[in-house]
Amino acid sequence: MGSAIKTSGLKPLAALSPRPPGQRPGAARYELLSRSFFNRDPRVISPELLGKVLVRRQGRKLLVGRIVEVEAYLGADDPAAHSYAGRTERNAILFGPPGYVYVYFIYGNHYCLNVSCLPDGTPGGILFRAVEPLLGIEEMARARDVEVNSPRDLPKLTSGPGRLAEAFGITRERDNGKDFTSRKSDLFVASDGFPASNVLVTPRIGITKAVDHPYRYIIAGNPFVSGPRNLINLR
Repeated sequence: MGSAIKTSGLKPLAALSPRPPGQRPGAARYELLSRSFFNRDPRVISPELLGKVLVRRQGRKLLVGRIVEVEAYLGADDPAAHSYAGRTERNAILFGPPGYVYVYFIYGNHYCLNVSCLPDGTPGGILFRAVEPLLGIEEMARARDVEVNSPRDLPKLTSGPGRLAEAFGITRERDNGKDFTSRKSDLFVASDGFPASNVLVTPRIGITKAVDHPYRYIIAGNPFVSGPRNLINLR
């Protein structure tokens, strides 16, 4: 612990994620995503999530990251899904209403953030694999205990599901079961009007079952995308 955190003077945002004219990160007006947005097939939702923002409220401060990589997971027909073997105490969120946070602990060292999809009783979910940090970079660096000296260091913060969760302070105890669509939640997903483009799809990564399904969606060319890049153009 105790690594130096040097983030002053960094100007990665304009280079990495242009916004609509006149819109600055601190002035963005976030439009909360609705329950109906998540009440669909994860494979339909996933490419639409790209370009949206993940937001954590920490008192008067916001941690904000643009979603650049996600993976879709289905239910009984997807051997790689946590819901494949049926409902348990651990995965019950995936079988409930859409739009709720599902967090699991993996490899004994990091958490993964997911959201439930499809109608109540039908399991489905989406894993958040990477975001591009927009606001709260110093706080993210402190949470990750990494040194950020230039824009090239920023992927250390949120490229990959474990890094993302640590940067945003996401744990199962703190966040599992939270409502992504509630204005009262301190963790939510919203739109700030950013038009995502160059959306591509690949097979999912880091799994051993159903490895050929093309259910991983990314914004191509974004430096925060993790893993291999054997791509199919969707847009």
